[in-house]
Amino acid sequence: MADPTKEQPEWGIKLSKFFVIPQRWILAIMGFFAIFNAYTMRICLSQAITVLVVKRNYTIFHTEAICEPDAESDPASSFDGGDYDWSQEKQGLILASFYIGYIVTHLPGGILADKFGGKWTLSLGIFFTAIFTLLTPVCIVYGGADALIVLRVLMGLGEGTTFPALSVLLASWVPANERGMLGALVLGGGQMGSIAGNIISGYVLSSMDWPWVFYVFAIIALVWFVIFTLLCFSSPFTHPYIKPEERAFLAQEVPPPDKNKPKTPFFAILTNIPMWALISAQIGHDWGFYIMVSYLPKYMSDVLRFSIKSNGLYSSLPYVTMWIMSLASGCVADQMIKRNCMSTTNTRKIMTGLAAFGPAVFMVAASYAGCNRGLVVALFTITMGLMGTYYAGMKLTPLDMSPNYAGTLMAVTNGIGAITGVVSPYLVGVMTPNATLLEWRLVFWVAFAVLVITAIVYCIWASGEVQPFNDGTNSNKKKDAA
Repeated sequence: MADPTKEQPEWGIKLSKFFVIPQRWILAIMGFFAIFNAYTMRICLSQAITVLVVKRNYTIFHTEAICEPDAESDPASSFDGGDYDWSQEKQGLILASFYIGYIVTHLPGGILADKFGGKWTLSLGIFFTAIFTLLTPVCIVYGGADALIVLRVLMGLGEGTTFPALSVLLASWVPANERGMLGALVLGGGQMGSIAGNIISGYVLSSMDWPWVFYVFAIIALVWFVIFTLLCFSSPFTHPYIKPEERAFLAQEVPPPDKNKPKTPFFAILTNIPMWALISAQIGHDWGFYIMVSYLPKYMSDVLRFSIKSNGLYSSLPYVTMWIMSLASGCVADQMIKRNCMSTTNTRKIMTGLAAFGPAVFMVAASYAGCNRGLVVALFTITMGLMGTYYAGMKLTPLDMSPNYAGTLMAVTNGIGAITGVVSPYLVGVMTPNATLLEWRLVFWVAFAVLVITAIVYCIWASGEVQPFNDGTNSNKKKDAA
């Protein structure tokens, strides 16, 4: 574990003079690109699958809500489809399989990051995900759907350490009054990865062979791995070329975890009421978010019938707004807490409520907009924009509740929440065998119910205060003041 009393090497102090940006900002930027790469590699299949599968015969749906093709579509090129005759249920299983592996490595990733630091826990996870992404075309061509499902599970295993490791890194590097801004910056990598993943995938699929979608994003992730391992470290006190002034500042603002930290107090964590409120909000967020991440490109293609290039563009617009809102809400939340306008607990509750109730309403509204493409895109854009305030709400609650066990808390909440990543995409595939508007309307009503109920639980029982188990006590009883 890091030792704040250990002196920096002389060569490190000299090298630190070449860095203009504080190291905690460099870490935040590289953390942003870690999630960026994780999402591009995760979602590019959602775009690629629209050209891999045999296209549906729309002429058999006479009375059901089916839109006319996009005016910009070239029927000869955009809607012929691919060679793989995978049912909607099979496609749902393919898209859901990633989250089977994703769940498994969450808790081990959080525990490893808490004990040994977040640097290698994060970077090696992204590295192996990139290798599996490179192998995706080979699996599809030679192994079909079953091989692809296995590979996606392995990709999930690699990415499962991402958020727990980043929580530990943020807890080690970021002062409390910068947590909203830098936390939102890092977590905003998910939105920007979704934006880039959709736009770039659309252009690559319309101009190159589909395997290049996977090659492009895997290569970018491997480049990130090299840069990250050279520039970033698990703690300010293990960083050889951090500026001495920043090191002293962080030693005061972010005290290092106790070397002799007790074992993780799992009993106290799992019997803590605010912890279960946090898990509830995570389930709601993930249910709505994973449906959008996994299926928005397919909705644009199968229901609204956009061309490949338009699909990539319009599928990315909601994430642009989500990213802007996540940054803006992070700054607002920081100021609300810093100026004592509102407690940390109430700030997190307001941001989380806004991120659940708003998207629930606009998601359902989009299903009633029919084939009005402009209105549907606008409503989905508002949906995802409002969802961006989650990143200044419940996403930062693990850091508030327990800086010492932030990685473990993030692992537990993200891991349980990720179960919805398995359930919701597969359920959507089962509920939409014909991918009609009427079938999708029911999907969005179910999402409405999940988002609203889970957010109510969070708003009643959540807490933004440090919990008693943070000192390693395996109990939720508050200690008497001395």
